[in-house]
Amino acid sequence: MVSAAPDGLADSTRTRPAFDELKLCGLAAVRARFARDPQSILRLFFDEPTGQRVGAICKALAQAKRIYRQVEPAELEKIAGSIHHGGIVAVVRAPVLQRVTAAEITAWASAGAPVLLLDRIGNAHNLGAIARTTAFFGVPRIVIPDTATAARPSDSAHRVAEGGFEQVEVWLAQDLTALVRELAAAGYEVIGTATRGATSLRTRPKRDPEAPRKPVAIVLGNEEQGLAPDLAAACSRLVTIPGTGKIESLNVSVAAGVLLWELVMRRGQ
Repeated sequence: MVSAAPDGLADSTRTRPAFDELKLCGLAAVRARFARDPQSILRLFFDEPTGQRVGAICKALAQAKRIYRQVEPAELEKIAGSIHHGGIVAVVRAPVLQRVTAAEITAWASAGAPVLLLDRIGNAHNLGAIARTTAFFGVPRIVIPDTATAARPSDSAHRVAEGGFEQVEVWLAQDLTALVRELAAAGYEVIGTATRGATSLRTRPKRDPEAPRKPVAIVLGNEEQGLAPDLAAACSRLVTIPGTGKIESLNVSVAAGVLLWELVMRRGQ
């Protein structure tokens, strides 16, 4: 759920739109977008079985004079650019990601809202899975670095998220290490992840029961290299997920689920 720069209504027949477009695949993702922002759906394509389940969406598109139609499976695969289209593809206006400012940090801290920071997560499928997990646990926002190596909410990321991006804001950070310091200064407990040399999640830090709980910011590192050293040093503390030791680490999206449950959900119980 990211803010898009304003632009006029799109001509759905235009071959070269003035803005970037995004393809949402799968009924869950399309329904989630329709529920949140029906006007953003520019065109809709579906196979015969799925067409029987999207009558309300088609009616709204007809009223808005937008294109919608049933197509053969081969054409749907071509439109989606993937065989994993789930029987439906919605072409939507791609949002413009905004950078985090000091005002946002202050507002987040004031609301006590948790946030997930991703350090150079490069795989779009991992980003999509993380967005789905983040939405499941009700964490309202993800921050990614504004670099070419960091995955963005692309077609494939949205396909894996299955509507998760409609429930989660995605923000950009020009300098993730500086952002971590700003979050800590605003009152966040910034918890980074490490595979070794960190405190186990089994070990709960001692805290003053009378002191107010700090909001939590969790920082996940790159799939292969982990957290950048300067970013790890800026965190309030580092934790590791205990396992058997037979496998060194979890997939980053699985690690996100474990950490969000332990550090966000259980803290609220």
